[in-house]
Amino acid sequence: MPRRHLPMRPAWLCRVCAAQWPCPAARLDLPVEFHGHSVALAFYLAAAMRDAMDDMYRLGGRPDRAAMHARFLGWLSPTRPHRTERH
Repeated sequence: MPRRHLPMRPAWLCRVCAAQWPCPAARLDLPVEFHGHSVALAFYLAAAMRDAMDDMYRLGGRPDRAAMHARFLGWLSPTRPHRTERH
């Protein structure tokens, strides 16, 4: 069974491939795992981003907010709900 690409705290690197998390593999896996629940995925990633920023501050760093947003949320595809026509 393949190993899941999960974050390793406080560095927020992938436990499998050591890339910044969410790594390319996680970016493929997460939408499948959250299929049909795109809002839940966005909340999950936003919470992870907040935790990563908190960890960076605790380690003495100053996270770049724009870069963190791009890393954690910027890759998500915006989805628009289907509107039903009213007659």
